[in-house]
Formats: sequence, structure tokens, C-alpha cells
Amino acid sequence: MRAHVVLAVFKRNFWSYFSGVIGYLFIVAFVFLGAFAAFQEKFFANNVASFEQLNEWFPQLLLFIVPAITMSIWSEERKLGTEELLFTLPVSDLEVLIGKYLAVVSVYSVALGFSLTNVLSLSWIGSPDPGLILTTYLGYWLSGCALLAAGMVASQLTSNSTVAFVLGSAICAIPVFAGRLSFILSWLAPDSKFDALRTAFEGLSLSSQFKPFGMGLIPSQGLFYFLALTGLMLYINYVLIGYRHWSGGVKGTNMGVQYAIRAVSLLLILIGAGTVFARGGFRSDLTSEQLFSFSRTTREVLKDLKSERQVTIQAFVSRNPPRDYVSVKSTLLGLLGQYAQSSSNVSIRIVEVDPSSEQADEAKQFGIETRDVQFELEGSMRVEKVVMGAVVNSGSNEVVIPHFGQGTPIEYELTRSILTVANEKRKTIGVLETDAKINGGFDMSSFRSQPEWRIVAELKKSYNVETVSPAQPIDESKYDALIAVLPSSLGMNEFTHFLDYVKKGKPTLILDDPFPATNPSLAPRQPKPRAGGNPMMGMGQQGEPKAFGGKTTPLVDLLGIEWNFDEIVWDDTSLYLHPEYEKLLREEIISVSPRSENPKAFNRESPITRSLQEVMLFFSGSIKERELKKGDEKTLEFLPLLQTGRRSGLLMWDDLVKNSMFGLQIDPNPVHVMDDYAHILAAQITSVKDAKGDKVNVIYVADTDLVSDFFFQLRETKQFKLDLDNVTFILNAVDSLSGDSAMIDLRNRRPKHRTLTSVERQTGQYVEEANKERQKAAEDAKLALKDAKKRLADKVEKIKKDESLDEDSKMQQLLIAQQEESRRLEVDEATINLKKEQQIDTSKTKMDRLTRQVKDRYYTMALLASPIPAILLGLLVWMMRLNNEQKDIAPNRRVAKKT
Repeated sequence: MRAHVVLAVFKRNFWSYFSGVIGYLFIVAFVFLGAFAAFQEKFFANNVASFEQLNEWFPQLLLFIVPAITMSIWSEERKLGTEELLFTLPVSDLEVLIGKYLAVVSVYSVALGFSLTNVLSLSWIGSPDPGLILTTYLGYWLSGCALLAAGMVASQLTSNSTVAFVLGSAICAIPVFAGRLSFILSWLAPDSKFDALRTAFEGLSLSSQFKPFGMGLIPSQGLFYFLALTGLMLYINYVLIGYRHWSGGVKGTNMGVQYAIRAVSLLLILIGAGTVFARGGFRSDLTSEQLFSFSRTTREVLKDLKSERQVTIQAFVSRNPPRDYVSVKSTLLGLLGQYAQSSSNVSIRIVEVDPSSEQADEAKQFGIETRDVQFELEGSMRVEKVVMGAVVNSGSNEVVIPHFGQGTPIEYELTRSILTVANEKRKTIGVLETDAKINGGFDMSSFRSQPEWRIVAELKKSYNVETVSPAQPIDESKYDALIAVLPSSLGMNEFTHFLDYVKKGKPTLILDDPFPATNPSLAPRQPKPRAGGNPMMGMGQQGEPKAFGGKTTPLVDLLGIEWNFDEIVWDDTSLYLHPEYEKLLREEIISVSPRSENPKAFNRESPITRSLQEVMLFFSGSIKERELKKGDEKTLEFLPLLQTGRRSGLLMWDDLVKNSMFGLQIDPNPVHVMDDYAHILAAQITSVKDAKGDKVNVIYVADTDLVSDFFFQLRETKQFKLDLDNVTFILNAVDSLSGDSAMIDLRNRRPKHRTLTSVERQTGQYVEEANKERQKAAEDAKLALKDAKKRLADKVEKIKKDESLDEDSKMQQLLIAQQEESRRLEVDEATINLKKEQQIDTSKTKMDRLTRQVKDRYYTMALLASPIPAILLGLLVWMMRLNNEQKDIAPNRRVAKKT
């Protein structure tokens, strides 16, 4: 193949595309539609600086731009009669094909290059990951290159450019919508016998192969798919070009059958090779955090495995998982292959499971259950069964991972399990028995058995976990760390034993809460639940009173902190970090995040919180280090771990919670008074070196809901698209206290929150202004109500001081005045509250309008800016061409034309 011939064909076809205005119009439309897809409303709702929305629509966008580029590449030659002239030249069919293909690829590359304006807009609005953007655009380019070869096939079949455009869209739609065929097949033939065929269709879809590129990876399987699709389509092009040599007669028919067989054989070879790449191959990870590569911790764990401690990993995975679990399965199998390659001491067994098979029964014996998962498909909600778990054992040690969810950190789970089974002895964590019942057991107040919280099940994967009864002195030598959830619920005798344990400096994680949202009846302000009856009905036997009325006074004195058991923190950070859930959130649901305008929201010096990005707490309390009195010696180190933002404050219990016949009720619009300083929600408190007297080694968290099952479910399913670090924080705290910190770095490994910082900055200001307006409305209402009450008091006082009235007259007038003023007060109070609600609604409406204006402004500017470079280049080329045409006209004719 001669390079100069290929170059000549390339130049002719490349420049011909830009010879008219139509080519530029297609490019402008392509770039504009790309911006339209990338920056839709969902982009701002998700608050993630990535092309996630564009990735969903890009394959369909290719159905427009690819046929537009290829429609005239062959058809125009045939229409103008230059095809025969072209092939009478001393050039080979392959040279012409390669030259034309390189030309359309170059045109597409120019169009894709103009779409980089979307990257500039994204960088202006937020802070994207450069590596992710690079792999995403590589995926865009490879997808287009593959479909361009298919579009050339369509152009080869006709001499009409319009028909070539339609045919090109139809042919390109086959790989683009191949995944949809699996849905149609499942509808027409729901029998499980066709599961393998459905999976094959899903794997052959362009969207499925592009997905890893959109995650920041360059997979060998994806590269092979696009190269194979390109090669197959170019081969069909080559066959169609050569048709003129052998068409006509019986010989032509035989040659047609022969080439058809060759094409089918090539397709089967490519599918077989693709299957090999799917089970092996490599993946290059270009994400900034290297999220899909083995961490240093994993490499060290595998390196330190002893030859006599062979580790076996048995993975039970659905043969044909639901669409949302396809990536979970591929990631799990890919990582397992890396484990086996990285260490000879790790052996892998992969069992593909059907829901009703013997393999499913085997998985069930290990504790790996078949789960129903709900997902959206073609606009409707579906429920399918999935098995996705693993068993890791070494000798008699065994760890079961019952389920890998969409949000499960797979490498962490596997490496943690390998480290656990490889160690001959596990450390022991004690879980204090309190009214919270986090370790399960029988609840006397409800006569029901309570399951253990998921935090306990999670700890059992790494530690021996034992229930600790505070009814008797706690053995200080037995536990490497103790977890106490809601110690304010303990009786005096139990609290004393717990306090004695803490005084000995034993590592302890304490979580207490002024208002446990999971069970408000356990709040420190509330009495202990009655045993054997409904506390609301006064039934059952009254339990032992809480020690110190639930205030835990000796404990907070020992820790040198202030913790008021009836103060609840509020913070507006969650409202502007998650505007899509504004109706579900309220100020008492706190998001701890550096984006709260408090750079110390997480303590970056502590390994526990160093890499956290967002933790959510419900109706949390706050703690504060006590100030030393003059002359006192510092005996404790107080290290804040979690803090609110600056736009926060405190609510008293009585201002937020009301008792009613239906139980505790939360005021929907309490008065929020901003105190303009950050509140500490969790801290590590330790005795200074060589301190005398009692020792302390405690992590204190002023919220218990932080470890509720809800956040474990959220972590597993990625529900609501909330990426929270609650589970990571609590496990880091336990590991740090127990002295087993090997997994902290790996657990902290996660993608950085790359948000729409410009939007957040502006909408945050509107949220703050709205809160100030709401606060002012509440204060005005409070003052107006106070004035109304004062008016009644003044009238009463005036009657009392009226000496012209006898006692009976005074009593009569007082009664009349009180009745009149009470009625007036009721009317005034209703009017004042109505006015307050109207002001609050007006403020909220104004905030919503301003926030929407900000998003619309960014959307409009990104949309309008996208096609500008392409338009400017088109105008420049048009002006240059016009100028050249004027030069070719004789001067006397130009003058005549002007006159």
C-alpha cells in the first residue's frame, strides 16, 4: 500500500467535506446537541462535574453525525460518475478505501475537537477529573471511528446521499441499540434458556462497551470491540468495492456466497476473540484517585501472605445479572483475576448461579442469599433476583460477604476478608448492651425480638464481636475496643460499671444523641421504656430511672466536655448540597462537608477523617471542650473530628419537639437562630502523656443515627445517588481505637466529590439569605405575639390598680377582659402565624426562583458558547473563499459589477 496514494485520496475527500456550508452546519448542530445533552436539568440536580448525561445520549447522537459525514463518501462518486474514473487510475481498492476512511475519521475528529468547548464549560461550572475526561473523549472517538466504517457501507449501497444518510443511521443503530434487543427478547421469550443470548446482545451493544471509558478506564476488551467492529465494516466495504470485478453470472453468484461466508466467519472469529478478552486482558486506570487499580494496602496484604496460609475465594455470581449489576459482576471478576495473578497463595473459584439451581443452594449454605433488586428499564420498574456474594477462607477462618451492591467497595471487602482469614487470631470488639439494642435481642417493651444492627454484622467480618452486659463490672482485659451506643439510657448501676471501664483508659467509642431519629422514645429526655407494655398508655412495669436523668454528668465531666442532652444542632448545608431532595431534607439533617464553608469540617490530620467527603447526621447534638480554670493543669487532648458549617445554630428540645397523643411530634418550622460558628459533632479525647489519675481514650459522637441501618443500605444500593461516608467514618473510628488500622487507607479510597462549585457558591448565598429572612419572620412573629400578650397583661394590671372598683367588680371585669383578650389573642396569634408562614413561603419561593435563575444562566451560556468556535471557523473559511473568488475575477469586471 502506497502512502502517497492514500494521502492523495485523503486530501481530496477531507477538503471536499468543508467545501460547502452544509458540512459546517452538521458540525455546529453536533456540538450544540452535545451541549444540550450534557447540561440538562439532571446535570445540575446531580451536582457532579462529569459528562454522565452526555454519555447516556452520545451513542444516539452518533446516529446523526456519522451518516452526515459518510453519506456522500461513495454515493457522490457514483452519482457524478467519478467512481469508475477513480478505479481506472493506477490505485488499488485498499488504498482508496483507507484514504477515504482516514478522511471521514479526520472530519469526525474535527467535529469532536470543536465539542471540547463543552469541557471548557464544565471546567468553568465545576471541577472535573482530567483523567476521566480524557478516557471519556477517547471512548467518544473510538465509538465514532467504528460507526464511520459502518456508515461507509451504507454510502456504498446507493448513489443518493439522502438515502445513504437514512441507511447509515439504520446500520449504525444495530450496534447502538443491540442492548435493547435483550429487553425485546426477554419480553418475547422470558424463558431462562435465552439468558445467554440476552447477555450476548447486551455485551455487543456500543453503550455497554463504552461504559468503562466513561468511568475513567481504558479496557482491552473495549479497545478490541471498537477495533473489531471497525475492521469488520471496512472488510465489508472492501468486498463491496470489489463487487465490480466479479459480479454477473454464476461465477458472480458463487463469489458473493463465498464472500458472505468469509464475512460471517470473520464475525465469529471476532466474537470468539472478544470473549477471550472479556475474561482476561487489562484495564488502564486514568482516574485521578486510581480507583480501579490495586491500592498499596492490597499489594502489601498479598505480599505478606504466608505460603502455609493458602486463601481461597469462592465467588457466587448470577449468570445473567440485571443490567445495573452487570458492571458489579465485571468489576468483581476482574479484581478476582488480579488477585490470582498477583499472589500464588490465592486461589479463585467462580460459580455462576441461576436462581433455582444447585449452585444457588450451595451459596445459601454459606449465607449468600438470592436478593430481589429493583431497577428501571425502558421507563418501567422491574424486580429481578440476583446472587452476588463471596466466601473467603483460609484453614478454619472464614469470612462471608453476603452481597456486593452497586455501591459496595469491592476491593476493600475482598482485601479486608483476605487479611482477616490470613491472621490466626482476631481482635475482640465489645458492644455494650443498652436500650438501643444494636446487638439485637428480645425487647421487653414491645415483646419482640430485635435484629442486630448492620454495624454489628459489618464488624463481625473483621473482629470477634461480643455483647457486653453493664449489669456487672466489665472485664477490661477482654476487649480491644468497646462500643457504647446511647449510654444515657443506662440505669445507675449499669452506668457506674461503664464509667469505671472508661476511667481505666480503655479504648471506647461512645455515641449518644439528644433525639435518636430511629427511635425518639429513647431520647435522654424521655423516661426508660416500660417493660411489657405500651408506654403511651401507661401500661407495663416502669423500668429503672436513667442515671443522672439521662444527662450522663459524671461521664462528660470525666471527658472534660460540655454536652447538653436537650440541645439539637441545625445547619443548612444539606439544603444546597442536595437541592433535588429539598422537600425531604430540613435544617436538622446535617451534612458535614468541606463545602459547608468550613475547611475544618473534617479533621485532615486524623486518619479517621482525613479522606472523608460527606457525612450526614439526623438531629445531632454537639459537644464542646470545657475551658480550663485558672491554675488547672491540662490533662486531656481534645481533637475535633466532625464539625458543622458556619451557618448553623442550636435548638432547645422544647422549641423543636412537642408531646401529643400520637407521641413525639417535630415542629415543621421551628425558629432557627444562627450563632455563626461551627459546632463540634464528634471528637477524639485522650489523656495527655504522663497524666495522673483517671485515663481516657474515647471517641465521642453526638449522634446515634449515624450508624443506623439506613446508611448501610444507602452505601450498598447508591439510593438517592447520595455518596456518604457514614459507614467509613464509624469503621475507621473502631479500627483506630482497636489499633488495627491496616484497612483505614483502603477504606478511605474513593472518588473525590467533583461538584458544580460555581453553582454551589452562588446558590449557597441565596440559601443563607433565605434562612435569614425566615429567621427574621419568626422573630417578628415572636415579638408581635409578645406584644399581644403584653396588651392583655397591661389591661389586667390596669383593672387591678383601679381603686374605683370594688373586688367583685374587679373580678367581673377581669373575667370579661380575659375572655375578650383571649379571643383577640387567638385571632392575633393565628394572623401572626399566617403572616409568618406567608413570609417564609415568599422567602422560599424567592430562593427557588433565584437558584433556578443561576442554573438556567449557566445552562444557557454553556449551550450558546458550544458552537461559537465552529461558527467562527466556518465564517472565516467562507470569507477566505469569497476573497479568493474575487481575486480570480478580472479588475475591469469587478468594477463593472460594482457599478
